[in-house]
Amino acid sequence: MSDIAAALPAQQAAHEGGAHFLRAVTDMAEHRHVVTGAAIYTDNGVKLLDKRTRIDSRMYERLVEHKLRDPVDQSLSVDDCVDVSGIAARAVAQCEATELMRRLAQAVGGTQRLLAPVRKIMLPPQMAFKLTVMREQRPELFEHSLQMMLVAIYLAQKEGWDEHDCGLLATAALLHDVGMLYVDPAWIDAEHWLNGAERRHLIAHSVTGMLIVRGAGCYPKAVEMAVLDHHERMDGSGYPRGSRGDAISKMGQVLLLAEVVSAFFDKFQDLPGQRLSLMLRMNYRCYPAHLVRHILPLLYDEMAPGTPLPPLQAEVTHNLTALSAAFQMWAELSRQFPEHWQAMPDHQAAIFIESGLGRMQNRLADAGLHPHQQTELLASLPEDLPGMSELALVGREALWQLRSIVNACLRRWPGTQERTYAVDAAVMDWCEACIQLDAGQAVKEAVGTA
Repeated sequence: MSDIAAALPAQQAAHEGGAHFLRAVTDMAEHRHVVTGAAIYTDNGVKLLDKRTRIDSRMYERLVEHKLRDPVDQSLSVDDCVDVSGIAARAVAQCEATELMRRLAQAVGGTQRLLAPVRKIMLPPQMAFKLTVMREQRPELFEHSLQMMLVAIYLAQKEGWDEHDCGLLATAALLHDVGMLYVDPAWIDAEHWLNGAERRHLIAHSVTGMLIVRGAGCYPKAVEMAVLDHHERMDGSGYPRGSRGDAISKMGQVLLLAEVVSAFFDKFQDLPGQRLSLMLRMNYRCYPAHLVRHILPLLYDEMAPGTPLPPLQAEVTHNLTALSAAFQMWAELSRQFPEHWQAMPDHQAAIFIESGLGRMQNRLADAGLHPHQQTELLASLPEDLPGMSELALVGREALWQLRSIVNACLRRWPGTQERTYAVDAAVMDWCEACIQLDAGQAVKEAVGTA
């Protein structure tokens, strides 16, 4: 972790993303009473605002044009600030309103048992202020953090953790996305395609979050590491460090699974449980098996009786056609590569695509959904609603994996966008073509669940 901290110190993280956080703070001040609890100074000692000054959106330009001596939230207070009792109340509401949360509570002996570790959450004023900004300006992010907290607590309780460790885990889960407050909200819009700089900043949010948690000065290292690790994967395909297996912290392993469970139920209105079950089974190397076994029994058949079949047939056909186009285009491009290209160190992105597509095609063939099986598949399932439903879900998951390959390439090898080599140009042509397969969801889903 020391190399990450050296590359992106807390001061730099606050400076680079501080404009987005400041905008959220001053916008919040238009409908919440925000005042300075202490005077605000620039880093060279010039006073910008006196103590007890009311903040409003007009102060954004004045604050953002200066480097401040202290983080701005250390000097501010807000009415109706997030606190532990309020978090517990909203968690109870989620357990009453959401089927997945109800199932979690039932599986551990009731809502009060599930929520017991929430009382142990550590929330100093600076962190409470950040969560208040999240609740007011990014409510979907705040609700996601609460839901992820409940999933994480459930997993830890099923593993037999004591209440102290469950409390630390609940704290890490609640704070895991605090770094997203330093990211432009427009970057996660489904219609916004990230450029290289935006992508690098977005994927660094777990590093920023870890440094913010560290800067609070009251959390143990285990909480810092869990925040840092929440987008890692057991097979090394995650970020920011590409850690694998036991190199990912114990709490980080819980959070990385809780993150994807929450993401599926946040993003997908249709069949989230079935989709998640299929994804976990198809990507079993990415997630800790000892934790996955606690999730799978909670996922259930969501296909309602009487669901019309024709839309499913159309979706299966669309998915197969899109996958076939991606596979065929890569095959045509790779035939033009120089001899022995896989041994060339400058072509790692192309090697990654070649390997990923090979594994995907093998999995699709095993599932009976390889594009070359299209005619046979559709002929064999003319009236089979459960079978067609399963194939639709497999196709959705395969397209999600395709987008994950694209986004991993752009994240890990940004130099390919320069198209220096013919192979780089082919990689970019293929990535851009795949993005068009489902442009409306490509960025949002891959960033949210990768």
